[in-house]
Amino acid sequence: MAETRNFVLRDGKGEEHGVFTGKQPRQAALKVANRGSGTKKKPETIRLRERGTKKVHVFKGWKSKVDAPKNKPNWMPDKINKPFVQKVKIEKLE
Repeated sequence: MAETRNFVLRDGKGEEHGVFTGKQPRQAALKVANRGSGTKKKPETIRLRERGTKKVHVFKGWKSKVDAPKNKPNWMPDKINKPFVQKVKIEKLE
């Protein structure tokens, strides 16, 4: 089993803000995209640094409203947010 890894969200200035966990960088990026304000026409850039390394995973991410699944629980609304991400590159920090 792969262990969960911690990824730190970085902004354009290189400042780090929040920690997102996931077994893969994409899983953490989906969590960031679901909280973000990007759209398909104007995706936001997501930069995640893996804790303990100098790798920065760069994604383009957005969310869109979709119909909830047919077998949804009663408390779930009819429309839900679904996040999407595309990996752009991996950067190395000095």
